[in-house]
Amino acid sequence: MLDRVLGLLRIRVVRGVNLAVRDVRSSDPYVVLRMGKQKLKTQVIKKTVNPEWDEELTFSVEDPSVPVKLEVYDKDRFSADDPMGDAEFDIKPFFEAVKMDLRGAPPPDGSVLRKQASTRANCLAEESSIYLLNGKVVQDIVLRLRNVECGEIELQLQWVDLPSSKSS
Repeated sequence: MLDRVLGLLRIRVVRGVNLAVRDVRSSDPYVVLRMGKQKLKTQVIKKTVNPEWDEELTFSVEDPSVPVKLEVYDKDRFSADDPMGDAEFDIKPFFEAVKMDLRGAPPPDGSVLRKQASTRANCLAEESSIYLLNGKVVQDIVLRLRNVECGEIELQLQWVDLPSSKSS
């Protein structure tokens, strides 16, 4: 285990699409993200299976080989919250794109640095591009939820360098 933080991973939880119904006609979904021992949660969006969170959660990254685990729950007032599916994704391809040497002549905004294919081994619903946006490395991800009848979660990853984490 590395004892220093390499940088920050900012995850924008954009929205859920066609999530499972867990109440009478709808759900009150929220997302829990875990990376190693860190755990972050979005707010609850009431009475919808197509929630728009547009919420940013930030992890400190010590080891880019640790996957990010995502779980969606339906908030219940009088009983345990109902699971609405889960997914996980690997940030290694994203981290490798972040570490590419772009100091010379950086590619123009919108340039795709690499693509991550959707495979059985990952939860990507479709191919995901890692690209430059305003000089920052960004990845848009659509995750297909597992252990549930339906649902996808849209995320956007962005890397934040820390002043002390410049690679030597």
